[in-house]
Amino acid sequence: MLFRQLEYFVALAHERHFARAAAACFVSQPALSESIRKLEQELKVPLVRRGQKFEGLTPEGERLVHWARRILADRDALQQEVTALQTGLSGELRLGVVPAAATTVALLTDPFCTAHPLVRVQLETNLRSAGIIERIRQFELDAGIVYPDQHDADDLLFTPLYREEEVLLVGADLLPGTTGTVSWPAALGLPLCLLSKGMRGRRLIDDALATKDLVITPQLETDSVGALFAHVATGRWASIVPHTWVDALGPPAGATVLRLEEPSVTALIALVTNAAEPGSPLTRALVQMAHSIAPPL
Repeated sequence: MLFRQLEYFVALAHERHFARAAAACFVSQPALSESIRKLEQELKVPLVRRGQKFEGLTPEGERLVHWARRILADRDALQQEVTALQTGLSGELRLGVVPAAATTVALLTDPFCTAHPLVRVQLETNLRSAGIIERIRQFELDAGIVYPDQHDADDLLFTPLYREEEVLLVGADLLPGTTGTVSWPAALGLPLCLLSKGMRGRRLIDDALATKDLVITPQLETDSVGALFAHVATGRWASIVPHTWVDALGPPAGATVLRLEEPSVTALIALVTNAAEPGSPLTRALVQMAHSIAPPL
C-alpha cells in the first residue's frame, strides 16, 4: 500500500468525479483509476462503484476512506514533527471559523504566526459549526473556532476562548439620550437589520426572545457583517451584533452601543481540534496559544 494510492482514493471521495480527482492530484485519469484498482486488489474489497462514470463509494469504501484520511493526516503530522525538531514548526494550518468569530480570530492567529513564522495559516471564515466539526473529523481542517454546544465531543477537544454578548448597535439619532442599556421592546421598535434567519448568531437572538414570548422582525437580513455595519453607519438603522465585532471593528461613526436588558444573549466561542493523540504539532501549538491568550470566563 502506497501513500499515493490513499491520496488518490481520498481525492476521489472528495471530488466524486474521476477527472476532477485526477486533476486535483496532477495525474492522468487512467493513472488514478489504475492506482485505486491496485489498492482494491491489495485490500481485497471494492472501494468504488463504477459505471459509465463515478457512482459513489461502496459501503466498504465509505468506511475505509476515513482510515485513509487518518493515515495521511498522521503522515503529515509525522513530517511536521520531524521538521519541528530540526528547524521549528512549519507547514500549513487549516482553520475554519464561524462568521461571528471572523473579526476576533486575529487575537489567536496573530500571536500564533508571530511565535511560529514558518507556519502558513489558511482561514475559511464563512462556515457553520457543524460543517467545521465534520471537516475536522474528516481531516480536511486542522482546527476550528465554533459554538461548541450541541455537538458530540467524544473525539474532539474544545478549548474555550471567550464568551460573546449580543449588543444593540444603533444610530445615535434613533435613541437620543439613551445610554448604557436598552429594553428589548425599545430595541424591537427600531428599523432593524440582522443576520439572516438560521445563522447561529441570529438563532441566539430568536431563541432568547422566544423565552419572553417576543418575536423580532427585521426589515433587512444579510449574511454579511460588513453590510450590517454599513447600514448602521447611515444613521437610519440598528443592529444586534456580538460585542466582539464592535471591539474589533469599532462602532460606525455616530453610532451608539447599548447593552440589552434581560434576556441577555450570550454564547461561548471555543477552539476545536481533533482529540486523537499524538496529533499534529501545529494543532498542539495552536491549543497552547489559545490557553495562553484566553481570558477567564
